[in-house]
Amino acid sequence: MDRWTQTRLYVGIARLGSISKAADDLELSNAAASRYLNDLERRVGVRLVERTTRRLWLTEAGTTYLRYCEAAVSALDEGDAAISDASVEPMGELRVTTSVSFAVNHIAPRLAEFSKRYPKLKIKLLVENRYQSFIEAGTDVAIRTRQFEPDSGITVRRLADTRLVIAAAPAYLAERGTPSSVEDLARHRLLLYTLATTTSELHLRRGAEQRRLPVEGAFESNDGQVIRTAAINGAGVLIQPQYIVDTDIREGRLVALFEDWDLPMLTINLAYQSKLLQPAKIRAFTQFMIESLASCDLTSRFNRRG
Repeated sequence: MDRWTQTRLYVGIARLGSISKAADDLELSNAAASRYLNDLERRVGVRLVERTTRRLWLTEAGTTYLRYCEAAVSALDEGDAAISDASVEPMGELRVTTSVSFAVNHIAPRLAEFSKRYPKLKIKLLVENRYQSFIEAGTDVAIRTRQFEPDSGITVRRLADTRLVIAAAPAYLAERGTPSSVEDLARHRLLLYTLATTTSELHLRRGAEQRRLPVEGAFESNDGQVIRTAAINGAGVLIQPQYIVDTDIREGRLVALFEDWDLPMLTINLAYQSKLLQPAKIRAFTQFMIESLASCDLTSRFNRRG
């Protein structure tokens, strides 16, 4: 039992970034938790956690060991769930991370529906545009727009594809003129997303015709919502995923440009740690997001809509 408490405590410390918080979760005193951690480090013969009075972090060995501890804890938790109501009715806390734009457009509007369907499941949403590792964030699920994960222990499931759209506000086009060719973009104020795969050039295709255009941003940001707001207020021409600007274009706040040209498609993925038995809460969230995005039109051109 001491060894099992050590393991659960260590996973808690890594996830919460605090010995005292992990101790509270296991109903241990801080002194007892410190003894369990010290005993664990003596047993494995290596320092797992570095700590000062201000912060705590895992050593390289500690990060490696955490994966095995998480697998052990997860396997037992899943075994318990498999023979309990938790396997049928998702419950507990689900930690999800995604970008600001995806959270605003596709998670926040659906939270009420999700909560009605799964009232015992609480979502903790970490919204930011950089990709944290699962170990750093203690994340259950991440929604990302990249094709693979550097960690082979991560499973990636495709949710949807989305076009990249070039657009500007009517007021901007009235003042600066509507570009008549893609080459004209060079004389316009471009609003660029700094975390895109490439920000120095655009790769466009129209049938067999291709263009590779060098671009330079008049304004750059690591947040799609900042770029969207700037464009709506006439700051320039943006290049953003369709799920961010779809409503703005349909309601006239932005005008789609060069709809006969295609930029590379983006894939929206859901990523989670690979496990023998996937927890019910992850299965529920995954299926919910697949159903939600299936009803969204993120790939068709605006000038072909009714």
